[in-house]
Amino acid sequence: MAAGGGAAGEPPLRDCPWPTARNTARSAGARPSPVRSVELAAALGHTLGRPLAALTDLPAFDTSAMDGWAVAGPGPWRTVGRVLAGQDAAPLADGTAVEIATGALLPPGATGVLRREHGRVERGLLRGAALVPGQDVRPRGQECRRGEELLPAGTVVTPAVLGLAAAAGHDRLAVHHRPTVELLVLGDELLDSGLPGPGLVRDALGPLLPPWLAAAGAELIARRHVRDDFGSLRDAVRRSPADLVVTTGGTAAGPVDFLHAALADAGARLLVDGVAVRPGHPMLLAGLPGGRHLVGLPGNPLAAVAGALTLALPLLDALSGRPVPGRRTDRAAGALPGHPVDTRLLPVVRTVDGVVPLAFDGPAMLRGLALAEALAVVVPGGVPEGGRVELLDVP
Repeated sequence: MAAGGGAAGEPPLRDCPWPTARNTARSAGARPSPVRSVELAAALGHTLGRPLAALTDLPAFDTSAMDGWAVAGPGPWRTVGRVLAGQDAAPLADGTAVEIATGALLPPGATGVLRREHGRVERGLLRGAALVPGQDVRPRGQECRRGEELLPAGTVVTPAVLGLAAAAGHDRLAVHHRPTVELLVLGDELLDSGLPGPGLVRDALGPLLPPWLAAAGAELIARRHVRDDFGSLRDAVRRSPADLVVTTGGTAAGPVDFLHAALADAGARLLVDGVAVRPGHPMLLAGLPGGRHLVGLPGNPLAAVAGALTLALPLLDALSGRPVPGRRTDRAAGALPGHPVDTRLLPVVRTVDGVVPLAFDGPAMLRGLALAEALAVVVPGGVPEGGRVELLDVP
């Protein structure tokens, strides 16, 4: 079985520029997952596989926009009954009015709606100010007409999208299958609970990464701790059923960094091997047999976040059928220091004067990230005060 990714035999991109790495990751997932039809309740978090079109006019009939009275012709009006939401309505003759609830069907012949606070009934007659024809009426098709495209393919299904789809008459949605992810957390030194001890540290990435991956459209099928053992890592990579395997640690050249060897033994092909970015330089992207992929993240927490934003999230966006997100920039409130030759990803907050960098931005630190509103993409050499800088969202 062939490994996933680009053309066979091409050498990996080594220490490649940060923009190139992101584009390579997106290209590796250029064939999004198949489209399937699911019930509305199961569509949340998926991506629309086809445009969402209205199955009905919205509203489907002329409705009252206010509680009050539907009136016909000039006043005063003789009151003749009541229409509530969900009820049919008899035609109105000139000079008559019917009490009406918000959202109720406007009776045929009605010329407008008199708000409750603007009218009064005395001895069976409704009195109020003159109305402009169509006042406080939501006409049929005001929001959309049947067959009109409401949302394009590639839209993430949010609660608001579910509500719109239901209002437009849908019981099911055509969505991309969410790519599956298995997270392999590597290292003998990691603890799942309790306080760190001599030579031992808490696993920060096990809790941090799954929500980020889910936000990019992934379905996490497993999160496993793999010890520093070549055979265990090789077998975990080989046997994973996931569309994307994400590993943390083991990407460098230390005495127990077995990921490169495990990938070679598993028949993988490296696409990206190192990225010119700080933190996160020793990250990698590989194609696995059967069209699957693996993203290897560094073990340091902020470096791993940089790797996820550089390789994992663009790949998942593509696999999920999402379009390339728009590029967002902001002004630098002060000079943003950069690396001489590498891109730098810097936690920042927004102020009225522009973005400001946060302290605690070392590769092993998460304190700055926890306060950050975004990560600034600082180009090699830095960004001067007042310069524009690209921002990456922090999920």
